Amino acid sequence: MVHFPCKDRYGWEDFLEMVRLLRSPEGCPWDRVQTHASIRRNFLEETYEALDALDRDDAGDLCEELGDVLLQTAFHAQIEAERGRFTMGDVVDGVTRKLLFRHPHVFGDAQASSGEEALANWEARKRQEKGHAATADAVEAVPHTLPALWRAEKIQKKTAKAGFDWESPLHALDKLEEEVRELREALEAGGPLDTPHGVQEELGDVLFMAAKIAQMNGVDPEDALHRSCDKFDRRFRAVEAGADKPLSAYTEAELVSLWKAAKAAEKHTDTQDTL
Repeated sequence: MVHFPCKDRYGWEDFLEMVRLLRSPEGCPWDRVQTHASIRRNFLEETYEALDALDRDDAGDLCEELGDVLLQTAFHAQIEAERGRFTMGDVVDGVTRKLLFRHPHVFGDAQASSGEEALANWEARKRQEKGHAATADAVEAVPHTLPALWRAEKIQKKTAKAGFDWESPLHALDKLEEEVRELREALEAGGPLDTPHGVQEELGDVLFMAAKIAQMNGVDPEDALHRSCDKFDRRFRAVEAGADKPLSAYTEAELVSLWKAAKAAEKHTDTQDTL
């Protein structure tokens, strides 16, 4: 049995000691055998759960979920401490130094009278810090592990700042329509999905251009798609509730009719709510 003191309130050092003890030979058998790779998904899941609590503005859940995200950070740092490469203290020191360096308008002589100017200072210092001599370096540095729509938006934002951009969202829409036509051609041609100019490549181009239009309009593409998922969920639920036989027994035209009825009912409800 490992002794851990009982307190009315635990602090930062108590927390780090708890993580160390869980990983110790006398600690938890499950915690001891975890690696960066084995708990990688946990980090993502805990982050998404924190975001869900944030979106719901649930202070209690958010406090708990932020603790879970912090646990993931400390756990990975403890693994590295055991390997002798860095500690949680190094993590805290590093991020503090980064904030100090990237805020010259707060801790130095630079000026920033708006959020935009402050962000410009941050980006300039970040490029200096990372040694990015060209925009292509910054594009390559965008994490490949980001959700694809976010990665596309982030890449396009960086290239737009360098002057590589469409004149207007409508011009970008023209390009999107061109990509949709090429996707249609790929579908009509058939063939392996991953062939050059096949369905996989052309579908990727469609999604990339859709993300570009989102970026040009200041729309979060992930949020936009989540909203469409929610809308589809509501309407599909209405379709299923209005069906008098299995959906697989309906023709495509009948399914479209059910969908249109669900859509019309939703719009009617929205209109009633605004009266």
